[in-house]
Amino acid sequence: MNSSKKLDWFVGIFVLLGLGAMATLSISIGGATYSGKGGLTLYATFDEIGGLKDRAPVLIAGVKVGLVESIHLSEDYRAKVRMDVDDTLVLPFDSSASIRTAGLLGDQFIHIELGAEEEALKAGEEFAYTEDALVIESLIGKLVHNLGIEKDE
Repeated sequence: MNSSKKLDWFVGIFVLLGLGAMATLSISIGGATYSGKGGLTLYATFDEIGGLKDRAPVLIAGVKVGLVESIHLSEDYRAKVRMDVDDTLVLPFDSSASIRTAGLLGDQFIHIELGAEEEALKAGEEFAYTEDALVIESLIGKLVHNLGIEKDE
């Protein structure tokens, strides 16, 4: 085999490895890497979900324990989020679910804060306590509005 054919083989292998790395990274970023047990379906209702999306992670103490399965509008025009979490977890009945942002402008996820009750949430039940997403645009609008009122006085 001459040197140009060897070079062609090395370039081809390098390109294939690069494509494989890109595919792995794309799948990882897309949220398809959760391999937890799942099996416990829980619900949470929010007034504002911001940019929360399907397949967003559900975390407890920073550890991924599930995924957002779906988001739809409830009968009272609030966002109802369906989550699939690890069914080996014992989540106290008074636990809360909040929507948080990873970093300043990162993706949103659901954070579960554990309660203190002995009775646990069962499959199909809903979190009694929720905290909506913080929408930065809304906060800036309120700040500008309030500053405008103070100047007029």
